[in-house]
Amino acid sequence: MAAAALALSGAACKKEAPIEEEKPETAAYTKSQMMVIALTERNRYEQVYTDEIWGAVMENGDTFEQYLLDQVKVFLENMKTMTLLAKDQGIAMSSGEADRVRRVARNYYSALSRSEIEYLGISEDDVAALYEDYHMSNKVVEVLTEGLDLEVSDSEAKVITIRQIETVDRVRAEDICGRLAEEGSDFSAVAREVTGVSPVERKLWRGEEPEAFEEAAFSLAAGEVSPVVELDGRFFIIQCVNDYEMDATRERKAQIYKERKNWAFQQIYGQFENEHRVSISDEEWSEVSFEGGEDVLTSNFFELYQEEFGSQSYQG
Repeated sequence: MAAAALALSGAACKKEAPIEEEKPETAAYTKSQMMVIALTERNRYEQVYTDEIWGAVMENGDTFEQYLLDQVKVFLENMKTMTLLAKDQGIAMSSGEADRVRRVARNYYSALSRSEIEYLGISEDDVAALYEDYHMSNKVVEVLTEGLDLEVSDSEAKVITIRQIETVDRVRAEDICGRLAEEGSDFSAVAREVTGVSPVERKLWRGEEPEAFEEAAFSLAAGEVSPVVELDGRFFIIQCVNDYEMDATRERKAQIYKERKNWAFQQIYGQFENEHRVSISDEEWSEVSFEGGEDVLTSNFFELYQEEFGSQSYQG
């Protein structure tokens, strides 16, 4: 439901009395608030895939509609649990952040039609409370991972572009290599001549292929061709087209950084979640559905937040 990393000014991490000493919260969100998120996701998917997506069947036999509803429920439960973690750690919004969150809520609510407001039964305060929890879910990730060594080097994030020829015939692979060693040879032309198809051209980063393939590919300078690489009875010849894709490497570095941050946060969150997880009861959740509300077209709940604060860390 969310992506990338959210850059927020961090607050000091201050321990307060353990959360278990307080009365646990039993109600996570109202039906209106849950429907805002559920119908946001329904509408986002329908915009891309049309309503035929709901009949698609997952591997476990559930329809995609049931799968997405389950994901929305988990998202909401996690979000509320993360706000409790923020409270436990003494993490709060600054007045400036609160003003910005309220502005996002006002922009979202003012764009709703009268029929959408009536169907959802939502108020601006309800929307603001949702955005406050979403913001705190992002902020708790930032604060609790602040200061950790999550640096990603260019080497480990490096992305290159390669062409590859694949065959199950070692003799053919050696023949291709021999032809490519000739002066003036053309990788694509040789591939088509010997195999009858053009070579595959693609971007490659570390961790995507077996070590032998990666070592051969990443040792090449632009224009160079590898010797034959054997992997489980298949034979590859690799040409490096570009030995450093700057934009793709930057994106890969950001992705690795986000993965490390999420992993580091999960080490903290996992223990807290075991003792303080907020659950939405089956009775409460039974009122949430994608059915009806055909006039409810709102789909920009997360987009408005991103416009104000940037991409977010919390993924639910």
